[in-house]
Amino acid sequence: MSPASPRARRRGLPATPVRSARRLGEVRRAQLITTYGVGAMIAVENESFLVRGIDSWDTSEAPFVLEPRLARKLRVRGFRLPPAPDPDKAKDGVRAVRFPVMYSCPDCRLLQPFRRFNSPAGKAECSTCQESLVPSRFVMACARGHLEDFPFWKWVHRGRQRTEAGVCGGELRFHADGSTASLRAVRIGCSCGAEEVSMEGAFRRQALRDLGIRCSGRRPWLKDAPNENCEEPPRTLQRGSSSVWFPVMHSALSIPPWSEGIDKITARVYDKLKDEDAAFIRRYVEVENVLKHHPQYTADELVACIGRWRAQETAPSDGADSEEQPAGEEDARVELYRGEYGSLCKEHPERTDSGEQDFVCETPEGSIEPLRESLGLGQVMLLKRLREVRALQSFRRVEEPSPADDPKRHAPISLAKPDWLPAFEVSGEGVFLRLDEERLKAWEEQAGPLARGRRIRGNHERLLKERNASSDRPVPASRATPRFVLLHTLAHVLINEWSLDGGYPAAALRERLYAGEDMAGILIYTATSDSAGSLGGIVAQGDPVRLDTTFRSALQRARWCSNDPLCMESEASGADGLNLAACHACVLLPETSCENNNILLDRAALIGTPDLSVRGFFDG
Repeated sequence: MSPASPRARRRGLPATPVRSARRLGEVRRAQLITTYGVGAMIAVENESFLVRGIDSWDTSEAPFVLEPRLARKLRVRGFRLPPAPDPDKAKDGVRAVRFPVMYSCPDCRLLQPFRRFNSPAGKAECSTCQESLVPSRFVMACARGHLEDFPFWKWVHRGRQRTEAGVCGGELRFHADGSTASLRAVRIGCSCGAEEVSMEGAFRRQALRDLGIRCSGRRPWLKDAPNENCEEPPRTLQRGSSSVWFPVMHSALSIPPWSEGIDKITARVYDKLKDEDAAFIRRYVEVENVLKHHPQYTADELVACIGRWRAQETAPSDGADSEEQPAGEEDARVELYRGEYGSLCKEHPERTDSGEQDFVCETPEGSIEPLRESLGLGQVMLLKRLREVRALQSFRRVEEPSPADDPKRHAPISLAKPDWLPAFEVSGEGVFLRLDEERLKAWEEQAGPLARGRRIRGNHERLLKERNASSDRPVPASRATPRFVLLHTLAHVLINEWSLDGGYPAAALRERLYAGEDMAGILIYTATSDSAGSLGGIVAQGDPVRLDTTFRSALQRARWCSNDPLCMESEASGADGLNLAACHACVLLPETSCENNNILLDRAALIGTPDLSVRGFFDG
């Protein structure tokens, strides 16, 4: 792992040491949530490690990240940045454990647990050959997140009565001659005389089950975690495959009143003062000069604000008496978004009397009436400043997270239920667009959009039943509707267009969809830790004259795809068949840009079908 860049350090994202029995390397704090989070494998030179649970992290010096709205919905007291202790001190940062355990030597070709190679301290090399060892390329995982080494011994000795490791007295050998790029060139043998077999077929869905191999329920990322009973069929995965770790993340925008004024000052001292009485808080404010740069506020106002935060922290939310994630998790998400939607629809200009603001939302100069009449846009707002908090709650393996997932199938990031979650904050800018409600309601009640929406919803429900036949959790009502598909596809085509017109890479732009009976808007924004976060290029796209040009250009591009007519006539496309007219040549975005894993998309919602059986919203 390479150290964090100087720019990352300047922006408050210093490198975080990842430790096992020794210091392994450094990753950026944001990567410990988005890329190398708890339960993810991380390569360090010629070794491989698994990031341990947050209950093993040293958080004594980890800064707090406060976002009350998000904390309330995730039922935690708050958030912390991943720890970044002083590397000169003998303190653990984020701990890791060696995984996979199986390694091979490229010289003698032995395939065995790492400890049996008797490597010198701090190195991963064969004590006999002095060659660098290679961690196993293959692991075994299930859809509930359990993870273990690939059962090489059973794979080689299949068909024999006794296949327990070591029973035959032989040693496994690993050979990859590189004669072909297929798994046929990767062969495993045993010195007991068992016939050498290739890894071909190991990735079939039923390959391990056919050998009688079941999931053992192992959770090696959690220290001292007992094995769970698991009926999920195990699958073979490549160690570096993206299917090994899918983060389940949640985010929220900082909106008034929490983004400014006395609430923002409270955020800086709340952790220290939340359990103190009013007299102590007043003394602390005086001694520490907390309000030195904010003379417009008083200690009594700070005391009152801390009291409000305490009440919000202890008050039960919907279903808060349950130990599990609520069945209405999607409803909680919609409620979170509804608060943001209300703020985005109102003007919040920059003020000089409230200290630093994390949320500045203004109307553009010039009239948007031409956009309303010709394109059906009801409102355009420019977010000149925004703050977003992104938190890691859990993760999945094998299958991507779905809006209708049973939370019980998410793998935990700590052995006990945590009262905090790892998170990071980013700042940026964006443009909010709201569609005209009357025109939208008239369009979404037409037979064509309803039929295509039902087709996507049916595909989604079939997928969920295939993944978990015992679950009766429905697809959330706010998803797979004509309104949601329209807003989602519109966000994608605009991101593609603005990346061309504004000079931003598409991966630097993100979408946020506000779709519901009382919501019909999209926020396209950039909120990153590098210089692409706040250059003003996205706000410039919201100028009515420029927006008219780019909007029409985006719709024109959406009318034709290099994969047409196959793309437009598709009955099911994309990941798991949850799109209709949408593919990599026209609509799909980098995974970092889409909050819905590039599913629930359909160009026909924008521009209709060539045979006019379905009219798009912008055809009217």
